[in-house]
Amino acid sequence: MADDSSRLARRVVVLVGAIVAVALGWLLFVELPTDLAELLGVVAVLLVGVVGARVAGRVARGLFPDYDVAEVAVEGPITRRDGGRVPTPTGTPTDDIVEQIRRADDDDAAEALLLRLNTPGGEVVPSDDIRLAAERFDGPTVAYATDVCASGGYWIASGCDELYAREGSLVGSIGVIGSRVNATGLADKLGLSYERLAAGEYKDAGVSLKEMTEDEREYLQGIIDGYYETFVDRVAEGREMDAESVRETEARVYLGDRAREIGLVDELGTREEVKARLADRLGVESVTVEEFQPQRGLRERLQTGVRSVAYSFGAGVASVFDDEGDANGFRFRAR
Repeated sequence: MADDSSRLARRVVVLVGAIVAVALGWLLFVELPTDLAELLGVVAVLLVGVVGARVAGRVARGLFPDYDVAEVAVEGPITRRDGGRVPTPTGTPTDDIVEQIRRADDDDAAEALLLRLNTPGGEVVPSDDIRLAAERFDGPTVAYATDVCASGGYWIASGCDELYAREGSLVGSIGVIGSRVNATGLADKLGLSYERLAAGEYKDAGVSLKEMTEDEREYLQGIIDGYYETFVDRVAEGREMDAESVRETEARVYLGDRAREIGLVDELGTREEVKARLADRLGVESVTVEEFQPQRGLRERLQTGVRSVAYSFGAGVASVFDDEGDANGFRFRAR
């Protein structure tokens, strides 16, 4: 936690900034102008003083940070930014989360990382990107599961030093799923047929407008099995568990207490108890947490709002007919 000298320094910077702003405002709006301007001078001085104090506050915060723990949230489905599909406004894109963790790592004030997880999982490689970013953070890292830390979320948590959860948290789901929509029956009713133009035997494996052959099914299942083995290895290494014990979970989710019993969670606790643990790790009496947010411009914030509206109206219908995926409509998810 920031000491008293740092707090005093921040207050001095703010005070000096406000005084300078007021003095400049007085000079510009009261001393120099004519009588008409002087009538509005006091109001203008006050406004300039407020702006000056706010600017000085930002400067002081940068020079003398009042936090020592960076918090980054992983909420909602884990996926890349849009990827050309219907946008999902409920989650934070993976690249934004990775950027926040890296920013925290570059911040000299952030001595530890608190990764708050409330996610049902998502895509495999994006989940691993976040896990790697957390693993590379230079300092203690604690994952904190709130409502759900499943599948891709647990993949991420395996890269942290410790994992805390609540008694009612759902934790686990160490598994991978691949899915496709079999639309051949619908295509027959509509009079549609699939005409193959491809090079390579398995190039169109998983396309929804044709039945899969046994060879294609075996091929795609092999990819899923490969992802699963990687998932098991990540958890076994990160949680210091036996790989067979991880497999025995059979992709189940567990309530917090049971998850702790089988080693998927270190401790149960509230946010305040997690902060107390971080204080112990840093060797201080208490910590101050600063939540890192995605750095977005005005245009991007407006686009996010528009996408949210579009998602509300169109996501349900579009998801039925969406035939894009990781392999010709066949999607792989850590779930």
